[in-house]
Amino acid sequence: MKIITDNRKARHEYFIKETYEAGLALKGTEVKSIRNGRVNLKESFCRVENGEIFVYQMHISEYEQGNRNNHDPVRPRKLLLHKSEINKLFGITREKGLSLIPLKLYFSKGRVKMELALAQGKKLHDKRATIAEKTAKREMEKAFRERQKM
Repeated sequence: MKIITDNRKARHEYFIKETYEAGLALKGTEVKSIRNGRVNLKESFCRVENGEIFVYQMHISEYEQGNRNNHDPVRPRKLLLHKSEINKLFGITREKGLSLIPLKLYFSKGRVKMELALAQGKKLHDKRATIAEKTAKREMEKAFRERQKM
């Protein structure tokens, strides 16, 4: 498994409840551009429409050697999941107010896959608490390393 890109901002902005693996329906120039690492997931999100899941605002740069058949960089892209998973995600996002957020993009057996998360948005005080926990943990590890040196 070769990771192409990771959406680190998502873990800061959301509580991750569940993760799913989904394939993507892409054009040839999009795959070539992804192989070059020219993809961005920062502002992307997913939505269930008419029994299908689409990812929006995922930016895949145009392929430099592409011709007039090059793709649109921010077009909606279809995710490939089983029908039962799509129905489950549709029900959960409608009832509980959770969001579908892409976490990472990677190659698995030569195919582009996306790790999709069922996420709940964090409030400002939650973000501050998370940052405080990380800094406290970092300081404890630093003090522990300094004690071991003595």
